[in-house]
Amino acid sequence: MQAMRGWATRYAPWVGLVSILGTAQQAWAGDYEGSPQVAEFVGEMTRDYGFAGEQLMGVFREAERKQSILDAISKPAERVKKWKEYRPMFITDARIARGVDFWRQHEAVLARAEQEYGVPAQVIVSIIGVETFFGRNTGNFRVIDALSTLGFDYPPRAEFFRKELREFLLLAREEQVDPLTLKGSYAGAMGLPQFMPSSFRAYAVDFDGDGHINIWTNPDDAIGSVASYFKRHGWGAGEPVVSRADVRGDQVDEGLTAGIEPTKTVGELRALGWSSHDALRDDMPVTAFRLEGDNGPEYWMGLTNFYAITRYNRSVMYAMAVHQLSEQLVQARGVK
Repeated sequence: MQAMRGWATRYAPWVGLVSILGTAQQAWAGDYEGSPQVAEFVGEMTRDYGFAGEQLMGVFREAERKQSILDAISKPAERVKKWKEYRPMFITDARIARGVDFWRQHEAVLARAEQEYGVPAQVIVSIIGVETFFGRNTGNFRVIDALSTLGFDYPPRAEFFRKELREFLLLAREEQVDPLTLKGSYAGAMGLPQFMPSSFRAYAVDFDGDGHINIWTNPDDAIGSVASYFKRHGWGAGEPVVSRADVRGDQVDEGLTAGIEPTKTVGELRALGWSSHDALRDDMPVTAFRLEGDNGPEYWMGLTNFYAITRYNRSVMYAMAVHQLSEQLVQARGVK
């Protein structure tokens, strides 16, 4: 991150208000040369957030449109794979072994995060394991390219990604890093925990107290930031995550939740033929879902902490992978 702080000198007057009148007329060298959308976006950033228009234009001259990003975003694994295919992507001996090593290496920091935020160490480790294989796969796309490509060339979600682009530029200014050097996923997710820029600004923490938040190469900050995220999204310390269900009768599928929000209650599901493997109160809100496992359909009740995991990634399969990997990490650590 120290090298990145060349941004502070490279774009020293970054905060100054500079009119973009005339600037948008300049010849551009990048893929967004002459783009009215980009000129409008720069104008908004200048007017609303005090960015220097000429310098911001300089950033976009170097931004590149990536067709590989547009291809990748149309094929997320959660939408095309069944659970029996999705699970083996994340629950592997190699990921479990590396997770145990990561846990041991950062045991003190994980224990402090668990104490401070109430999020179990194994869940924090599991998130980092699922997201980036503990830092092995943090993404090779420049974040500026990812967010520009999706913000200006992907109409279905352009508004969302332009918002993330705005948050990214604010993040770079606040942390005094060069936005052209930061890398992430094809969707602009960053660092060991793969935070989107808006999540970084809202939930990331300086957990080692060095005055900067670095989730790219500083595991302490990444660990604290994951714990902070879950705490802020309703994680309940000591509460369960999911409960396996047995089902009977012809009304079972009426209990399935339409989305991921916990809109059903345990009592409502009981009336439709669901029974939990655990002692759950009838008034507990749950997300009821079915997965296609190796041995046929699996019925599950996701509790409040399960919903907290889906706030990280809106997929029941993702949340189940995180949860089951966390269980495997506890077992493996106990054996070793």
